[in-house]
Amino acid sequence: MSQEINPFKGSDINNNSIAEADNLLGQYIPMHYHFQMLEDEARMTGFKAALDYLVPEGGKVLDMGAGTGVLSFMAAQKASRVYSVERQPEMVQCARGLLTENGCGGKVELVQGDARDYLPPEPVDVVVCEMLHSGLLREKQLEVIQSFKDRYREKFGEKLPVFIPDATILGVEPISADFSFQGYQAPISFFEDPGILSARYLSLGEVIPYCVLEYQAEIPTQLSFDGLLSVSKEGRFNALRFITKNLLAINLKNGATIDWMNLNLILPINEPIDAKAGDQFQVSFNYEAGGEIQALKSSIVVMKS
Repeated sequence: MSQEINPFKGSDINNNSIAEADNLLGQYIPMHYHFQMLEDEARMTGFKAALDYLVPEGGKVLDMGAGTGVLSFMAAQKASRVYSVERQPEMVQCARGLLTENGCGGKVELVQGDARDYLPPEPVDVVVCEMLHSGLLREKQLEVIQSFKDRYREKFGEKLPVFIPDATILGVEPISADFSFQGYQAPISFFEDPGILSARYLSLGEVIPYCVLEYQAEIPTQLSFDGLLSVSKEGRFNALRFITKNLLAINLKNGATIDWMNLNLILPINEPIDAKAGDQFQVSFNYEAGGEIQALKSSIVVMKS
């Protein structure tokens, strides 16, 4: 995958304009969101278990998109060296202080830079990259990993390190959403905690996978679906629920997986339909990996089959 062209490179556009462009691309995550990620027990437990399982004693690890440095800290519990790259200067400063406070500053080499350009000075055993967003939208997970793979092979040979996550599964299902708020109808897009499903947003059929992405294999730039969604119960079909399940690590000996799910993304469809059990709908959508949510929403077409 070719690297993204920066239209501001070499221009006189000020830093505020560049930061604004990064915001639109999902490159900048405010500090309070990092706190929410630290509080996410499923995320923290999953990544810790995957790093504990996959990092060899005394091994080398690359953390792409370090944030607060917590994944570098987890990796440093077994690794002899962790190379860590983070783009935002304020996050680099924060992570350096926290890693030192947590006693592993000497093991972690933290660099300010773009993960799409950075390579460690030596081969590594494990790469952890958590630039994950619902539906693989907004953040640059796929672009970053593909760029890394191309440059790593050129410098160190064909053998790639292990990736965390190992794979991502994307799915979609038809739902009936109650968009009434104190009598105010507001069918707008929103995120939902996959562990706390509200009775306001009811599934009408099975989740259908539309992409199974393995990070060791070729990585697509476009994600799409064109197929049938079946309704198993009567209801007002007025939205799609997008589900993102990350396989952080796979134990090949017993077939067990360490999983973590992003927030579900719920997008209303343009024309709600009164559906009955047994109805089928031809659904299609297409969007660029790392693109905007609105681009996915605008591409959705639903027709009764």
